[in-house]
Amino acid sequence: MKVLQTITEETNEGFLSLMGKTVTIFCMNYIYTGEIIGVNDTQVKLKNPKIVYETGAFNTKDWKDAQSLPNDLYIRLSAIESYGIVK
Repeated sequence: MKVLQTITEETNEGFLSLMGKTVTIFCMNYIYTGEIIGVNDTQVKLKNPKIVYETGAFNTKDWKDAQSLPNDLYIRLSAIESYGIVK
């Protein structure tokens, strides 16, 4: 049976609610982690970004293999599958 649900959009939800926090972003091909310092309609900007090549167990404090990137990183929203505070 289908049930109708009302979806309410909250202000300052999603990436905006995570500004200044370290998040993990799962994209089509890679996993990135870093502090969100900017968001607009097409991209998110990470400070101190890392690319995660090997996660290891998700219940541990650190990634098994996360390589620091040399500069801030912009990620296109269209490439993102999921995101959140993971570690």
